Amino acid sequence: MASRMGVLAVRGLEDMFIAVLRKCNKMVELKRIHAQMEKFSLLQSNFLVTRMLDICDQSGEIQYAALLFKKVVEPNIFLYNAMIRAYTHNQMHVLTIDVYKGMLKQVAEQIVPDRFTYPFVIRSCGALLNVWSSRQVHGHVCKFGLSGNNMIENSLLDMYVKCDGITEAHNLFDEMTERDVISWNSLISGHMKLGQARKARALFEDMPNKTIVSWTAMISGYAKIGCFSDALDVFRRMQIVGMQPDWISLVAVLPACAQLGALELGKWIHFYAEKKGFLRNIRVCNALIEMYTKCGSVDQALQLFSTTSEKDVITWSTMIAGLAHHGKAHEAIELFHEMEKKNVEPNEITFVGLLSACGHAGLSDEGLLYFESMQNLYNIEPGIEHYGCLVDLLGRTGQIDRALKLINGMKMKPDSAIWGSLLSSCRTYRNLETAVIAMEHLLELEPEDTGNLILLANIYADLGKWDGVSKMRRFIRSKSMKKTPGCSVIEVDSVAQEFVSGDYSKTFSKDVFVMLDVLSLHQMETVDSVEIVPELYVE
Repeated sequence: MASRMGVLAVRGLEDMFIAVLRKCNKMVELKRIHAQMEKFSLLQSNFLVTRMLDICDQSGEIQYAALLFKKVVEPNIFLYNAMIRAYTHNQMHVLTIDVYKGMLKQVAEQIVPDRFTYPFVIRSCGALLNVWSSRQVHGHVCKFGLSGNNMIENSLLDMYVKCDGITEAHNLFDEMTERDVISWNSLISGHMKLGQARKARALFEDMPNKTIVSWTAMISGYAKIGCFSDALDVFRRMQIVGMQPDWISLVAVLPACAQLGALELGKWIHFYAEKKGFLRNIRVCNALIEMYTKCGSVDQALQLFSTTSEKDVITWSTMIAGLAHHGKAHEAIELFHEMEKKNVEPNEITFVGLLSACGHAGLSDEGLLYFESMQNLYNIEPGIEHYGCLVDLLGRTGQIDRALKLINGMKMKPDSAIWGSLLSSCRTYRNLETAVIAMEHLLELEPEDTGNLILLANIYADLGKWDGVSKMRRFIRSKSMKKTPGCSVIEVDSVAQEFVSGDYSKTFSKDVFVMLDVLSLHQMETVDSVEIVPELYVE
């Protein structure tokens, strides 16, 4: 009788405290309630502590949540799930797995993971990029009879995609009894992530009910692997079938417009975004500014930049880089100073644009000062792109020896872009000694690139060292090297057409070459008095 009365008293107290906890949403209040619960010895109540953990999760107080969890002697499934959920929400994925392992040890005590456990455990496995652990968790899902749960199966599919386990993802997809749009989109994204565009496209074509997410996955995937024309084709096809782009699909397709110089399409996207109210989204504005600068419309980029009310560091950095790319170095530097006045802290990308601007203007002293301020004022560790800009800056201003010294003092291994920049500067200033050093490194990094060898041969020719030219020619022939064919892109009727040297596959190729012959003959007739001195070319 006394025992029953005690149980009733505890339940009454639990009912009283749970009502208070449901209204609680601040840690200060929770700590006061915690103190009261301590007085009534209620900290072993799984029911109450589970609610307390949820409040800690919402407030980001995970250490406090862990303290409460560890004090419970016999946690139940609800408390375990609350702790797993809290760790996952706060990206503490290793600790999520640790709690899950602790739960598995309690299986003998009838504490078995359920459909509320695995979505968070699976998400943590995906975040840890551990395919071995992912396979184990998948096995547990099957063991505990949850393999038919659509939400869990989709979570497993997403987990394998994140871990690059595309074979496991395909096997799971094939075994699924119910494939919804999430299942299809996950697998398509997984193939695109690995650059397997054909397999992704085949899945996409077989997909029964495509959503805006499906179309965007294809557009974004094509853009990321450099298939820009395909990205634009999918974007157009999406509109033909009546699917209206959202802001995410616009952000996905704009880099492809930028790379192909598809300015007219970019302008249409700008008009569409303004009509739909998407310009309130800073990511859309940033993508449009980048598109305009890369398509050569820097004035339109500046106009959009000036009308964007909420600028973030990416907005400023994109505009600075765009100005620098178009030779407006002083404007780029002025914009950087304006950015500082607005108390927007620059990042690594900002300094790439700023150093590039200094390079275009030949401002070596200012460039070196900005390079130093990166570390001293903003605690930004210079990356290989920053060293590349500085080497280019020193090379452009004729400080070849200083540039070589900088390269030799780099904290990371110089890449081909840095040595190539130095080699190009050596030609400008006819520095054969340093050019040979740069060439030695380029042969190691890019052994098949004939462009570097031709550049060195041209330096020998500029200096009248014809033995060196002959040596380069023989070396190229002995290696059976071929020059990478040139490529150009033009936009006709809002469609980007790509042309590669020696490519006759297009249906209109014959007409193009006929017109080129006509233009060539016309040029010969009108400029026959002009002497053309060709660049040295090594076959």
